[in-house]
Amino acid sequence: MADEANRSAFLEIQSRMIEMTGKLKQVQNQLRNKETEKKRAFLTLEELRQLSHDTNTYKSIGRTFVLEPKSVLMNEQESKLKDGDTAIASLLTSKEYLEKQMAEVENNLRELLSQDPGLARQIMSMAVI
Repeated sequence: MADEANRSAFLEIQSRMIEMTGKLKQVQNQLRNKETEKKRAFLTLEELRQLSHDTNTYKSIGRTFVLEPKSVLMNEQESKLKDGDTAIASLLTSKEYLEKQMAEVENNLRELLSQDPGLARQIMSMAVI
């Protein structure tokens, strides 16, 4: 009976670990994307700053280009930069939380396996097959 309880606890911990791993990978991908967007906005802003104020600037909308004042494009890039900073901060917080959750799940798994060495042997024998 205790063996069955330990087995079900292991399966629950295993599913939580799989879920946490997926969420962590998703947050890491989102973080990478936001960092790329932020870098693109920064580089675009740097290039816009080098242009004189009377230079015609165009905004890409789909496959067309629309004439926009330089100040409008600079404001858009600055807002993208600020939005990127806030999104990255939020994602970093989420990442830290998920990493703590993952560590907790790993500790639960270690504790379960140390309590029932027979379960650890069963898991290892299943992994070899």
